[in-house]
Amino acid sequence: MNLVFQDQQQLISSTGYLPAVSVIMPFHPIMSAKKDLEYQLKRAVEKVESSLMEQYPRDKAIPVLEKLRRVIRNLNYNTHKKSVAIFVSPLIEKVYYLDIPVEERIVIDESFEIRDLVYAKKQTIQYLVLLLSAERSKMYLGNCSSFLLIKSNGSDNVHAYVNDAPERVANYSDPTAHKEVLLDKFLYHMDQGLTHVLKAYPFPVFVLGAERVLGHFRKLTRHERNIVGYVHGNFLDATETEIREAMKPYLEDWHKVRETALLNRIRAAGDERRLSAGIREAWKASSCLNGSLLVVEKGFVYPARKAPEPGSIYREHTHEDNPFYIKDAVDDVMEKVLAGGGDVEFVENGVLKEYDHIALVRYY
Repeated sequence: MNLVFQDQQQLISSTGYLPAVSVIMPFHPIMSAKKDLEYQLKRAVEKVESSLMEQYPRDKAIPVLEKLRRVIRNLNYNTHKKSVAIFVSPLIEKVYYLDIPVEERIVIDESFEIRDLVYAKKQTIQYLVLLLSAERSKMYLGNCSSFLLIKSNGSDNVHAYVNDAPERVANYSDPTAHKEVLLDKFLYHMDQGLTHVLKAYPFPVFVLGAERVLGHFRKLTRHERNIVGYVHGNFLDATETEIREAMKPYLEDWHKVRETALLNRIRAAGDERRLSAGIREAWKASSCLNGSLLVVEKGFVYPARKAPEPGSIYREHTHEDNPFYIKDAVDDVMEKVLAGGGDVEFVENGVLKEYDHIALVRYY
């Protein structure tokens, strides 16, 4: 079932249309056997049934339960997505197929909130580790449990670039000057390799190496906004345990690392003219399903009304007799971004002050 946007929030939240059930769970048919997914869904329905029968009269619980079962029977097992979110009430049913990994979450309440879906996201810790010396380089994809060596298309050894260095850039009778030019050439190629890796793995980057080498790299890299930490030391022949120990101060405060990385992505999008800052601009872009990444402060809500102009909204404080009232435009923007295949991230209040509390990185 495709996601359909409907202006029914007020009806959903009214007492005559209780209960509302949200089931959010992993759903990756390409990677999981159908019988395993069916079993997980069956268990979820059993949990919903138990809660509904305990909290509501049968005449209210049974119709919603039957609707949930019908929706689950009709799920698309040919999807390439990673998760599914199902929302049903006596009035409405919605199904999201999402590209984001989630933890199982079941909510039975007066209404459903798109924020429940975002809160159910599985918060994975993933990052890139670039190890540099004056002669060699390595790159790893790291997470909580392992390092995966990433093979580059180019050489990771400085000697491969000896013939690539300019012939007369400095007084080559001075060996030190020649080494400095060669080092910069080598690091330039390593930075180019990082460009390609970031396209496949757009994660925060840690760069480890001797102070002199990192000094050269910082002057020439085009990825300063992807790099969340520089660690001084010689790590080319270090063990994974030794590398993790050196990075421990950063990894222990992953929340800060993640926040920094998100802000860097926002700033980069601004430089590329792919940023919509503030709720009205974010609303307009998301209405065209042009949202790659939405970053919003946890406590930011925006009651609004639709403006006469297409794609525009204004703040509204009362919904009495107002058919154009929107309970929270932020939820609507999140819904549209997810429907368009984008991602949503929350940050702490105040982090996006210069962006009016919400920022949308557009596809184009």
